[in-house]
Amino acid sequence: MKFEVTILGSSSATPIFNRNPTSQALNINERLYLIDCGEGTQQQMLRFDIKASRIDHIFISHLHGDHYLGLVGLLSSMHLNGRKKALYLFGPAHLKEIIDLQFKYSETTLQFPLEFTAIDAQKSEVIVNNSDVIIETIPLDHRIACTGFLFKEKKRLRKLIKEKLEDLNVPVEYYTALKRGNDYTSASGKVYKNDTLTTDSQAPKSYAYCSDTLYNEQYFEQISNATLLYHEATFLNDMLDRAKETHHTTALQAGEIALKTNAHKLLIGHFSARYKTLNELLDEARSVFPETELAIEGKTFAIE
Repeated sequence: MKFEVTILGSSSATPIFNRNPTSQALNINERLYLIDCGEGTQQQMLRFDIKASRIDHIFISHLHGDHYLGLVGLLSSMHLNGRKKALYLFGPAHLKEIIDLQFKYSETTLQFPLEFTAIDAQKSEVIVNNSDVIIETIPLDHRIACTGFLFKEKKRLRKLIKEKLEDLNVPVEYYTALKRGNDYTSASGKVYKNDTLTTDSQAPKSYAYCSDTLYNEQYFEQISNATLLYHEATFLNDMLDRAKETHHTTALQAGEIALKTNAHKLLIGHFSARYKTLNELLDEARSVFPETELAIEGKTFAIE
């Protein structure tokens, strides 16, 4: 099953000449999920061939402009392009008020259902549970209410050992039950344990998206063992006081978080506009956690 994330924006606060505000497109089994929608997201989607028509879920972490100011424009384009199917939007409660006000004064009535779910930033809860993935909110510690999102792949069915099934003449109609972990009882009454006829499938993968937050161990348990951890790394550690003041994280701290939570790989982003090049941020995170990459716009990262 495909599980990958494409970076659309990786800048904090304001865009600069080669970086846009935060946005990511997550592909899970060919379903697209948009995470945050900063200014310029539509152009980045066009640039990197992310089709808006394939997006059915949008998640907004919080109401600082660099994470949502591209949303109304995207919704407008979906409307103008004739979208009819429902769009599921998750974010802070006041986001709906902002959207309604924009469309009220532009006298726009969307031609598709916009199903909004308000997020409680004080607790973790499951907000999506479909055939591919379970999506949970992650309470974070920012200056305003802010949540991250944890995408957990559903456990896959077990793999059949076809040679053994054929040797035992197991009827095909039993295959589904075997994939689900059931034992097999032959016509003679002999019971064959499931693990003698099947093998375990690949362990479910996960993607933890940690938006703007102060270093805070309260969310560490929830994101533990992430296949890929995205964590903001707004500043170098020599700006630690500034990071604390603005409720952000440094690159060094992001590396420490990945190490402490046993992440398989770390992806850092949300870079301050003060940094024209990003090598120092990468080096700082890698000094603690070598399996670190930069959230470079247009780059797609496989979650595996």
